Amino acid sequence: MSETNPAATGMSVDAAPHRYTATTAAEIEARWQDFWDAEGTYAAPNPKGDLAGDPELVARPKKFIMDMFPYPSGTGLHVGHPLGYIATDVFARYQRMTGHNVLHTLGFDAFGLPAEQHAVATGEHPRITTEAAIANMKSQLRRLGLGHDKRRSFATIDPDYYQWTQWIFLQIFNSWYDDEAKQARPIAELTARFESGEKAVPGGRAWHDLSAAERADVLSGFRLAYASDAPVNWCPGLGTVLANEEVTADGRSERGNFPVFKAKLRQWNMRITAYADRLLDDLEGLDWPEAIKLQQRNWIGRSEGARVDFPIDGENITIFTTRQDTLFGATYMVLAPEHPLVEKFTPQEWPEGTHQVWTGGHATPAEAVAAYRAQAASKSDVERQAEAKDKTGVFMGAYATNPVNGEQIPVFIADYVLMGYGTGAIMAVPAHDTRDFAFARAFELPIRCVVEPNDDRGTDPSTWDDAFVSYDAKIVNSSGEDISLDGLGVADAKARITEWLESKGIGEGTVNFRLRDWLFSRQRYWGEPFPIVYDEEGIAHPLPESMLPLELPEVEDYSPRTFDPDDANTVPETPLSRNEDWVNVTLDLGDGRGPRTYRRETNTMPNWAGSCWYELRYLDPHNSEQLVDPAVEQYWMGPREGMPHGGVDLYVGGQEHAVLHLLYARFWSKVLYDLGHVSSVEPFHKLYNQGMIQAFVYRDSRGIAVPAAEVEERDGAFYYQGEKVTKLLGKMGKSLKNAVTPDEICDEYGADTLRLYEMAMGPLDVSRPWDTRAVVGQFRLLQRLWRNVVDEATGAVTVVDSEPDEDTLRALHKAIDGVRQDLEGLRFNTAIAKVTELNNHLTKAGGPVPRTVAEPLVLLVAPLAPHIAEELWRKLGYTDSVVHQDFPVADPAYVVDETVTCVVQVKGKVKARLEVSPSISDEELEKAALGDDKVVAALDGAGIRKVIVRAPKLVNIVPA
Repeated sequence: MSETNPAATGMSVDAAPHRYTATTAAEIEARWQDFWDAEGTYAAPNPKGDLAGDPELVARPKKFIMDMFPYPSGTGLHVGHPLGYIATDVFARYQRMTGHNVLHTLGFDAFGLPAEQHAVATGEHPRITTEAAIANMKSQLRRLGLGHDKRRSFATIDPDYYQWTQWIFLQIFNSWYDDEAKQARPIAELTARFESGEKAVPGGRAWHDLSAAERADVLSGFRLAYASDAPVNWCPGLGTVLANEEVTADGRSERGNFPVFKAKLRQWNMRITAYADRLLDDLEGLDWPEAIKLQQRNWIGRSEGARVDFPIDGENITIFTTRQDTLFGATYMVLAPEHPLVEKFTPQEWPEGTHQVWTGGHATPAEAVAAYRAQAASKSDVERQAEAKDKTGVFMGAYATNPVNGEQIPVFIADYVLMGYGTGAIMAVPAHDTRDFAFARAFELPIRCVVEPNDDRGTDPSTWDDAFVSYDAKIVNSSGEDISLDGLGVADAKARITEWLESKGIGEGTVNFRLRDWLFSRQRYWGEPFPIVYDEEGIAHPLPESMLPLELPEVEDYSPRTFDPDDANTVPETPLSRNEDWVNVTLDLGDGRGPRTYRRETNTMPNWAGSCWYELRYLDPHNSEQLVDPAVEQYWMGPREGMPHGGVDLYVGGQEHAVLHLLYARFWSKVLYDLGHVSSVEPFHKLYNQGMIQAFVYRDSRGIAVPAAEVEERDGAFYYQGEKVTKLLGKMGKSLKNAVTPDEICDEYGADTLRLYEMAMGPLDVSRPWDTRAVVGQFRLLQRLWRNVVDEATGAVTVVDSEPDEDTLRALHKAIDGVRQDLEGLRFNTAIAKVTELNNHLTKAGGPVPRTVAEPLVLLVAPLAPHIAEELWRKLGYTDSVVHQDFPVADPAYVVDETVTCVVQVKGKVKARLEVSPSISDEELEKAALGDDKVVAALDGAGIRKVIVRAPKLVNIVPA
């Protein structure tokens, strides 16, 4: 019988009117939540500005604690969602109680596809559904007693928020990366350098000889935000461009399962590649999980090698390679199908003697190239990079010259080469690259060994089953007219060939990155409008700050125009482009040219935009004059001891954002730092990834999920409506019919019980299964805590002013010491175990609990179960909130055990156990062991050859 029923303990309902029940919990929790809101209990004061507050509190050490931005789903929360929010709340409460000024709040990442999809289906404005979802989520989170500073909350759809998102975009647009200074600088400085001749204009012409459009094109090649014709994932069936993460491994849209094609479209990009080195280097100063750092390093993909020019028809195809030592083994080249030089170097007819296998059965090179390009466009990058057994490609009909030996080598296009890596062209060394080897075998191309195998395969590649790849071998068959690498190791050969290439002016040592510039356009309605307009020449102009925010207009149709899913030869038509009155405008941009007619940008920013800088808005959320007040930003996020790059003190969220969100936010932070807007080089100093709450999914014979709550267990099997079903552990969600809402648990047990259960389930960074039946264990803990302070029959406080015995003092101070360490280390499950142990000690001891024990016990519980702690604190006679009380400090004298048990072995067998002081010395312990009667008897007069002492727990005696 549940202890929510007073009769469960043999006490009648009438006899226990003050028992802690679900009803009691609900009343207490609602009352204290109202109190906290009314009193502004969690308001964190700033050093200045409209949130400036108590100077004494500001003078404390600060702690900025953040959760990853939640998206307000219309379906509401299930119990898996608040795991991280509860954890940060516990940590924030502990930090307040240990003397910190704590900033902890929560906003909403509210632009997104689900609301737009709903708008497309119903015609209801996405703002309506989004705001309703936010209101519902706020209500659910409030019920959990989260201690957020609500003055600082916002949603990314608020115009006074995305005004500053647009402002940051303009800062990036109006900046370039100065490679000499290694930082972003205003674009006006670059323009001045071009005008003065200090910096040469690309192409060699003088700046004053360029037209306005030509100058704009030059600057676009330097701007950190720029528009270009870029290869994108075009999905005609959805009518929009998709990010890589929205495309499945088989080249279809994650939403709708439509074909996705590679197409060139005019898109906005962020030049994040300019920051590749800094994004790598600054990882070292961050307190992040090593696995996350590794993912970022791999995504950035720094590799050292050389750029090499292969002459072709009087021009060059430039490749990047990390194995320039194998240049003599290059027997063909491969270009990505999208490479801009493909059309230029594709002749009208096949060269004489062209191998039939190379042509793909086409009459002309142009036909072969066009057909293969269409085939490649239907594949995703993941598919193209897969280690497929059969390699595909087609000869372009052109030959390039290998610069080290003058050989004419055929040039192919193949989908295993991507424009997104290196230069989009490779030299193929089939003897020493697995993919090149497979391609060469398929197309009957030469394979030449230039790295001597150190196994028994020999140097004739025609006898090999695969390529030989090694960085620890000798170079062979690599001698030219004035260069020889033969006999050198790989590292020495790389250095020598690089020096030779540079001396000839046909190559240079360089560094390459896997990281690509960030595609920053979406053909959707529900996103931040770009603060950009175009004049009659198509030149992009930034809106002046006085015109921000540029708000979304009303439209009749929220969906992009869709096309035949298989028709790749289409272009997007965005919802915004249909509002002619909004698109075509007459504006005075303040540039001295007066009012002119412009056309607005009709793409919107991606849903990543708002989450790239939200930590800064939390600092100064009502500032309408600045992005953030410098003094406020310096106070909360500036560099300090142990935090060389500054940033948020603790950032908690899931591993799914390990790369993209974190990389983009780091990029924006560095640009803002370079331009002098912030003092923090990095946005998040410490990162912690919480695990996932999982749930059992039950499926019938058809594989369809059935309601988990209605499944019955009988004799180890599971049944739904009499039919046997299978049970598997998986995600929790509405579609899997296994979701449990926090409201359900709060109704049955209260929010404090839910908080304790989620924190007690296991280590925070480990995924764990939900079990509703186990929740009652934490509810019983709270009931026992309540009974140790309150008489269930009268409601009177039962604590007494007598002194606790020594056992109780030791139990108390060990708990204080352990809980302190656990909360500091985010080990909430073990902290709860220690609180439980102390509470059980008091329960078993019987009789009234001494006040000097009850009060610290309540304070220990306060971060974990704040409502009951606040109630008991008030019942104990205090009028100040428990939230800002000092966390208990352990007395070291009671933390150390009074004695420990020392095991004494003779010939490896235990012969005695001694109770000794924890601080006993080796010499004292040896003397005590040798004098023990049982040890003396075991030795039976034998001499002693050796005594091994490990004070205070072990003595091992080896007789002579």
